[in-house]
Amino acid sequence: MKLWILRHGKAQAMAASDPQRALTERGCADVLHMAELLRDQQLDGILASPYLRAQQTAGLVGEHLNFARGVATAPWLTPDDDPMQVINYLSERTEQSLLLVSHQPLVSQLVSLLVEGHRRGHYPMPTAALACLEMDVVAAGLAQLLSLNTPKDS
Repeated sequence: MKLWILRHGKAQAMAASDPQRALTERGCADVLHMAELLRDQQLDGILASPYLRAQQTAGLVGEHLNFARGVATAPWLTPDDDPMQVINYLSERTEQSLLLVSHQPLVSQLVSLLVEGHRRGHYPMPTAALACLEMDVVAAGLAQLLSLNTPKDS
């Protein structure tokens, strides 16, 4: 499986609640910039956190890529969810290429757990950062990090 992990774009500092924080103009621009890295990928699915900024990020990527299947909402992709729960879910999937859109600290912990087998690895994931991992079996410590890009890098 090829797994793409995208942190949402830059969001407003304040909203009625954290889940309701929307993307800023800069956040939208950064997301579209990073979506170009997915242009030639054959995604089987896009899964996003239910938080507004993640839904907006996934929607922008889907539109940019003309992804006809739409975005599925995954309630286990919120900031403080357990990355092991994500791995357990992914281990039962049959898709060959998925994009997950989520938040810190989950995205860094998930990359670390998949690549190193623990959550303590340092994988900087600023807003709109995009990691690509590949693995034959979805399990802790079995993934290879193919790339980690940020809007400033690309």
